[in-house]
Amino acid sequence: MSDNDQHPYLGKLHAQLESRKIDRREFLRTATLLGLSATAAYAAAGRILGGDAGGQAVAQAGAKPKGGTLRIGMACQEISSPHTYSWVESSNSGRAVLDYLTVTGPDNITRPSLVERWEASPDLKTWTLHLRRDVKWRKGRQFNADDVVWNLKRVLDPKTGSSTVGLMKGFILDEFETDELDAKGAKKKSVRLWDANAIERVDDFTVRLNGKSAQLAIPEQLYHYPLLIMDPEEGGKFGVGANGTGPFELVENTVGRKQVFKARQGYWGEGPHIDQLEYIDLGSDPAAALAALASDQVDLLYGADIRIAEAMEKLPNVTMHRVDTSYTATARMQPIKPFDDKRVRKAMQYATDVDAVLKLAHRGLGLPGEHHHVAPIHPEYAKLPPVMRDIAKAKALLAEAGYPGGIDVDFTVRTTPAWEPAAAQIMAEQWKEAGIRAKITVLPDTQYWEVWTKVPFGFTTWAHRPLGVLNYALAYRTGVPWNESKFSNAEFDRLLTQAEGTLDVDKRREIMAKLEQIMLDEAPVVLPLYRALFTFSQKRVTGFRMHPTAYINANEIAVTS
Repeated sequence: MSDNDQHPYLGKLHAQLESRKIDRREFLRTATLLGLSATAAYAAAGRILGGDAGGQAVAQAGAKPKGGTLRIGMACQEISSPHTYSWVESSNSGRAVLDYLTVTGPDNITRPSLVERWEASPDLKTWTLHLRRDVKWRKGRQFNADDVVWNLKRVLDPKTGSSTVGLMKGFILDEFETDELDAKGAKKKSVRLWDANAIERVDDFTVRLNGKSAQLAIPEQLYHYPLLIMDPEEGGKFGVGANGTGPFELVENTVGRKQVFKARQGYWGEGPHIDQLEYIDLGSDPAAALAALASDQVDLLYGADIRIAEAMEKLPNVTMHRVDTSYTATARMQPIKPFDDKRVRKAMQYATDVDAVLKLAHRGLGLPGEHHHVAPIHPEYAKLPPVMRDIAKAKALLAEAGYPGGIDVDFTVRTTPAWEPAAAQIMAEQWKEAGIRAKITVLPDTQYWEVWTKVPFGFTTWAHRPLGVLNYALAYRTGVPWNESKFSNAEFDRLLTQAEGTLDVDKRREIMAKLEQIMLDEAPVVLPLYRALFTFSQKRVTGFRMHPTAYINANEIAVTS
């Protein structure tokens, strides 16, 4: 990006950092989002703050050992449809073969990947993506703009069923009524690109996104984990031998057991440093993961169960990796009796002691939840008065709603990770004091994910995302695929679109305060905690960095003999 092409907001951003109205992290995140290279952004922060601005200008790949096999203990899931992935584990398997257009690192800063650089218009409605010219698909074909256009149109087609629709709906999609009727006889709604030129092929290596409204987070949205870039010639299907621009080739895939990847020649990016990558499914028993690491059957665990963390820390030749995140699970309530009355939903929040849940279910590793699904780690987080536990108020709200004797509810939970059923049991015991009698049904993970959007009251994991607006777009915007609480609020939708188009973090925080308050007033979820994410590896593993969304970039990792 030349000086003449720089986004006009960059000047204000520099002034905000100089006056300390924003911190270094927010400067770096926003400057790179607006198309400034990471090198230039770190250098600018260093000039303003002095020294290296508190860190190295840009992380460089040091000399790493070559060769060997990296064995990772992780669930080996069904991976045939990357654009509809709803699990991080699936995306980790897919990202070994397929690349993303951008990459958000462990520092929450988004950098180019298949997109070499990008430019945003001053009004943030138009984003121009300049693609790398040195990328070839493993089978030899040149990667180009046609590949990107096909992938973007496919993930935004509601027939595909991708959650990307929720992220980008406010920016580039219109809602319309179909001729199909729902169970009540009303016309069903769907979405489509708001304009025929919304996704524009400019030339062989340039794609332009022409939105209907401002959107600040396009680079981050392009790293949404189902938005893996697939070879259009394979029609959206993925498996052994699938073509990709990524560092490995999938050579073996047995769901529930093992996945094997071979390093490919001619990868355009870093690495791969290893010859072979193996994902080994250790099942859901945390003792199996402990035993596998202790007996040198695996080199790295995707994640560690809270029940074995202390034992893991005592193992010789093992390193712990930890990062603060916005990872959570929400006890979300669909508007079905008794949860069709927001007083009942609010009573659920007042009956919950989030500090106790964090301490008892997750060893205090993290932060207490605030029931609005924006975490302190998010740059636009607005601190509101917390909902403190108040049993008398919870009982009074239930009585006002017509339930003076309390309520009986079915609460559906999955088996893993272990903290989730533990937290569910702790909350159920707390709720009893307010007359809320919860019958807990614990389902195996696969069964839970078959019904997670259907059960009236369920406890669902939500992964970390670098911005609060991303959580809201995916989970609470009206009608989007992952809106499991069936939450719908026109003012919320309007404010969310406004927040998505507001660069100034202080102004965006003011909007987010209103959004958070709507969430607290309408109370679609009980959110008990934000997790600190952690895992363990053998000390011979180098180059691994714990990502707050638990993404694994195996091309960056090496092993010593």
